[in-house]
Amino acid sequence: MIVAYGFANLLQSVAAARTTVHHTFDPGLLLRLASHRTYLVGLLCQVTGFVFAFLARRDLPLFLVQASVAAGLGVTALLGVLVLKWRLPAAEIALLGLLFGGITALVLAAQPAPSRQLGTAGLIGLAGALGLIAVLGFFAARLHGAPGSVALGSLAGMAFSAAAVAARPLASADTAEAFVRDPLLYLLVAHSVVGQLLLGLAMQRGSTTAAVAAMDAAGAVPAAIIGLLLLNDRIWPGREWLAGIGFLATLVSVVGLTRYAEPQHHHAVARDRERPMIGAGAAAESGR
Repeated sequence: MIVAYGFANLLQSVAAARTTVHHTFDPGLLLRLASHRTYLVGLLCQVTGFVFAFLARRDLPLFLVQASVAAGLGVTALLGVLVLKWRLPAAEIALLGLLFGGITALVLAAQPAPSRQLGTAGLIGLAGALGLIAVLGFFAARLHGAPGSVALGSLAGMAFSAAAVAARPLASADTAEAFVRDPLLYLLVAHSVVGQLLLGLAMQRGSTTAAVAAMDAAGAVPAAIIGLLLLNDRIWPGREWLAGIGFLATLVSVVGLTRYAEPQHHHAVARDRERPMIGAGAAAESGR
């Protein structure tokens, strides 16, 4: 899941940089992004990561799974350095190390357990959150530069967090019929589509690192709290301190990464104007 999300972040950011910047909450952006082969490959990687994450949520607590999604940011940064020649400051490298350390602590603290089911109130809450995120996204799309990237990335994280909350009990469905008939499935899809649109808008305005870090930071906390309070997420007895330190380290690292919101896409766009787009890796080679 971590590797798949890392590739997805990188490929989708390259495609977003090659698409006209939008300052409105336009669902048509997803269709325009879909015309890029790079974006489609990135979307395939994201779907792959989503499937692995969905399977993990059947037994693992959301504070671990959602924090692990953040580790994809580290893979994205490394791929950006190797393929697109991004330059990461030393402080950012240290934050990436802190991110992986925090996730390691969460792995050691998490106790596997099946989820409890959400009641009617939970379904209404997820539906209300969908409308609120969409309204806020409409206004956030008017922001420019790094502030727009962070704001839209944060809203994307909230949408993906709500999708994770829906996925945790949905993953325990006994039959295919129960899976398809469960309202959580359609709330999960709706939140995922809105989150995908918001992430595409975020990646057009600042660095991939800033957009994805904001998304991970905003998405980790709500899911972790709801999981522990409502979904039977558990911590091994005596390791509560480790879970707290790990989660705090993860949160601090992804929030810290939002400070480094340099527009890293300009070089990729320039290469795209010189050569036909044949994938992120090949575009990087042709630009040398």
